Amino acid sequence: MKFIDLTIPLGIATPPWPTYEPLQLKYFKRLAPNGANGQVLTHSNHLGTHLDGEIHFHTPGKDIASLELDFLVHEAAVVDLSDICGDYDIYTSKMVEERVEVRQGDILIIHTGYHHFGWDSPNADEVRYMVKHPGPDRELAEWAKAKKLRWIGVDCGSADHPMNTIIRDWMPRQARQADKVFKKKYGMPLADFFDDTKYQLMHLEMFPYGIIHAECLGGEIDLLLNRRVIIGMFPWRFVDGESCISRCVAMVDDAEYDELLARKTAMPKTKFGDAYNPAHVESINKLSQKNME
Repeated sequence: MKFIDLTIPLGIATPPWPTYEPLQLKYFKRLAPNGANGQVLTHSNHLGTHLDGEIHFHTPGKDIASLELDFLVHEAAVVDLSDICGDYDIYTSKMVEERVEVRQGDILIIHTGYHHFGWDSPNADEVRYMVKHPGPDRELAEWAKAKKLRWIGVDCGSADHPMNTIIRDWMPRQARQADKVFKKKYGMPLADFFDDTKYQLMHLEMFPYGIIHAECLGGEIDLLLNRRVIIGMFPWRFVDGESCISRCVAMVDDAEYDELLARKTAMPKTKFGDAYNPAHVESINKLSQKNME
């Protein structure tokens, strides 16, 4: 068995979710005169590839340390929605199930394609990555509960639509753009589509059912789209942790690993050497341009 890394690089330039503390690093010991290098880190939990735990939004929920490894590692469906969703769009369970088989109790990994706008990408755009990515409505949340999904992973800033979070108030120019898209595509203003009864529904309505989220996935995710594979998410054994920076990997057999590496060789690479598919960016850009016409 071999591993495919689905984790984004983490450094001081990695953006946290808006207003959360970024990674800060300093040396408190150096080889001269201390004989060893030592570092102190400060950061929030919502930075880089991370797992949102139940108590992030649900007070009586589990902390990160309480999550069993059998829950964190399981069969997963990995779906690519970059061919159908652009800036501010809504994705649905129908879109997911048209592209990949999703079984009861699965992990679901949603590739919006917006990892291509992450900080390590040639197409880096922090506002687009955090503020413009597509997201779901309550329909997908109800479907996920009916499927008894273990957890959901996304390759963008949040499992919620960004305009169904406080970002809508913080970024009024982008909210006006989204309002235009919602009136055109969904027949109502943004504030009516995502009214107060739906606020952050993917967190508030899912975590009490034990369905949590991994956010800011990436790495080699473009090698594993529209298929089933074993996925593992590995946070710290973090007592009282509401969320946690984590490592996410897919597990494949040796023969397939060699095939995937051969595919990777022919693909362009990010700053830190992850393969990516430029066709995803082209598709997203075309869809987004059409949204704003």
